[in-house]
Amino acid sequence: MELTDPAVFAARRERLRARMAEADIPALLVTHAANRYYLSGFELFDSQCNESVGWLAILKDGRDLLMTDARFTDAAKRLWPQEDTLIYGAGKHKAMAEVLHGRGVRALAYDPKAVTVFDYDALREHFELAPASGLVEELRRVKEPAEIELLRAACGLNHRIMRALPDAMAPGMSEAEVAWIIERMFREAGAEGLSFPSIVGVDQNAALPHAIPGEAKVPREGLVLVDIGCRLAAYCSDQTRTFWVGRDPGERFQETKRLVMTAQKAGMAAVRPGAPIASAYHAARRVFEDAGCAHQFTHSLGHGIGLETHEGPSLGPNAEGAFVPGMVVTVEPGLYDPAWGGVRWEYMVVVTPDGCVPL
Repeated sequence: MELTDPAVFAARRERLRARMAEADIPALLVTHAANRYYLSGFELFDSQCNESVGWLAILKDGRDLLMTDARFTDAAKRLWPQEDTLIYGAGKHKAMAEVLHGRGVRALAYDPKAVTVFDYDALREHFELAPASGLVEELRRVKEPAEIELLRAACGLNHRIMRALPDAMAPGMSEAEVAWIIERMFREAGAEGLSFPSIVGVDQNAALPHAIPGEAKVPREGLVLVDIGCRLAAYCSDQTRTFWVGRDPGERFQETKRLVMTAQKAGMAAVRPGAPIASAYHAARRVFEDAGCAHQFTHSLGHGIGLETHEGPSLGPNAEGAFVPGMVVTVEPGLYDPAWGGVRWEYMVVVTPDGCVPL
């Protein structure tokens, strides 16, 4: 199952055009890869941080322009009208200006978070530029029903791997070996790839929220934190579980896990339509404050997820706005002690008309 219907992307562009009209923006340059894909279906990824696969110009009159280089000519033809496609060479800014000037575009809105200084300087030689952040991201925050089903499928694959993992990892394996097993299991199960590099942290390394798998060995008695995700039909999953390897999990592990899951339950109870997004973070943190361990909770409660692993909204203490049905977010409280380790537990949930449900 994939979102390939051109009408889906066209409808998204029309919703964006309505937002542009409200903000009096005649033309918007889309340079962020995930936004480009969301609006066109063209190329979800850029080759690297300093090399763009292409840009989109969304115009108020609907004559939107897809711009890319010769490597992607055939890919563009499959998605976009030839008369609205620019295949540029070394002088892309000048070529782009010639086409857009011919369509009456002299002023461009752009996202300052997604345009390099080099491109900005080149563009302002041809256009009047105005910053405009978040227009596409605001649309992406609320998922369409088909997007939710794709996220549910990616999350379901994550569940399968997590269930199989305790039998697949054994004492003496390194964190890096466990990470490789996870990646292989995902790919053999049909994932396109990982949505982010797997996090595997043994004992004290579990206190590093973004631990990089290394040579530390899975113990015969100890904890292993695993944070993994896959990409399926372009959409991401993200889940964390903390396992105890061995027969005796010990009182500290059990109490820490209990507190984390209690905080998660409190946070999820606050995820409901109309509730302030920040309230979910504060509900979870209060559990830790009451237990006297809030200083060990060092990150936000979660984040939006979709075409990117981390997208809006962020479930932090200063988050703005309210929950809306159709948002898909993670809820992942954790407690970390560098001298001992850490426990994190994560669900992906979708906001429903009367609360939220895990995917």
